[in-house]
Amino acid sequence: MIETCEGLALFPLRGVSRVDIRMGLRVTHHKGRTVIAYAVDPESRRVSILGVLYGGQDLQTALAEGGEA
Repeated sequence: MIETCEGLALFPLRGVSRVDIRMGLRVTHHKGRTVIAYAVDPESRRVSILGVLYGGQDLQTALAEGGEA
Protein backbone atom coordinates (compact mmCIF):
# COMPACT_ATOMS: atom_id res chain seq x y z
CA MET A 1 0.00 0.00 0.00
CA ILE A 2 2.92 2.33 0.68
CA GLU A 3 3.95 2.02 -2.96
CA THR A 4 0.47 3.04 -4.11
CA CYS A 5 0.53 6.11 -1.84
CA GLU A 6 4.02 7.06 -2.97
CA GLY A 7 2.93 6.67 -6.60
CA LEU A 8 0.43 9.48 -6.08
CA ALA A 9 3.38 11.89 -6.01
CA LEU A 10 4.05 11.04 -9.67
CA PHE A 11 0.43 10.99 -10.82
CA PRO A 12 -1.58 12.96 -8.24
CA LEU A 13 -4.67 13.42 -10.39
CA ARG A 14 -5.10 9.73 -11.27
CA GLY A 15 -7.81 9.18 -8.69
CA VAL A 16 -11.47 10.08 -8.99
CA SER A 17 -12.52 13.54 -7.85
CA ARG A 18 -15.09 13.41 -5.02
CA VAL A 19 -15.81 17.10 -4.42
CA ASP A 20 -19.39 16.01 -3.71
CA ILE A 21 -18.06 14.79 -0.35
CA ARG A 22 -15.28 17.29 0.38
CA MET A 23 -13.54 20.02 -1.61
CA GLY A 24 -10.32 18.76 -3.17
CA LEU A 25 -10.99 15.12 -2.24
CA ARG A 26 -9.79 12.41 -4.60
CA VAL A 27 -9.95 8.65 -4.12
CA THR A 28 -8.10 5.74 -5.66
CA HIS A 29 -8.21 2.02 -5.00
CA HIS A 30 -5.53 -0.32 -3.77
CA LYS A 31 -5.93 -4.02 -4.56
CA GLY A 32 -9.64 -3.72 -5.17
CA ARG A 33 -11.21 -3.30 -1.74
CA THR A 34 -9.11 -0.62 -0.09
CA VAL A 35 -9.79 3.05 -0.80
CA ILE A 36 -7.10 5.69 -0.39
CA ALA A 37 -8.56 9.15 0.11
CA TYR A 38 -6.29 12.11 -0.54
CA ALA A 39 -6.14 15.77 -1.49
CA VAL A 40 -3.79 17.55 -3.88
CA ASP A 41 -2.64 21.11 -3.25
CA PRO A 42 -3.35 22.90 -6.56
CA GLU A 43 -0.26 25.11 -6.36
CA SER A 44 2.44 22.74 -5.15
CA ARG A 45 0.72 19.50 -6.31
CA ARG A 46 1.63 18.08 -2.90
CA VAL A 47 -0.45 15.04 -1.95
CA SER A 48 -1.96 14.67 1.53
CA ILE A 49 -3.35 11.25 2.45
CA LEU A 50 -6.59 11.83 4.35
CA GLY A 51 -7.47 8.25 5.04
CA VAL A 52 -7.24 4.59 4.10
CA LEU A 53 -10.60 2.88 4.25
CA TYR A 54 -12.18 -0.47 3.54
CA GLY A 55 -14.12 -0.20 0.28
CA GLY A 56 -17.44 -0.95 1.98
CA GLN A 57 -17.23 2.00 4.38
CA ASP A 58 -19.43 5.04 3.95
CA LEU A 59 -17.02 7.55 2.40
CA GLN A 60 -19.43 10.44 2.92
CA THR A 61 -19.49 9.96 6.69
CA ALA A 62 -15.81 9.10 7.07
CA LEU A 63 -14.47 11.97 4.95
CA ALA A 64 -16.98 14.79 5.31
CA GLU A 65 -15.52 18.30 5.50
CA GLY A 66 -13.69 18.82 8.75
CA GLY A 67 -13.13 15.14 9.45
CA GLU A 68 -10.52 12.61 8.45
CA ALA A 69 -10.64 8.84 8.36
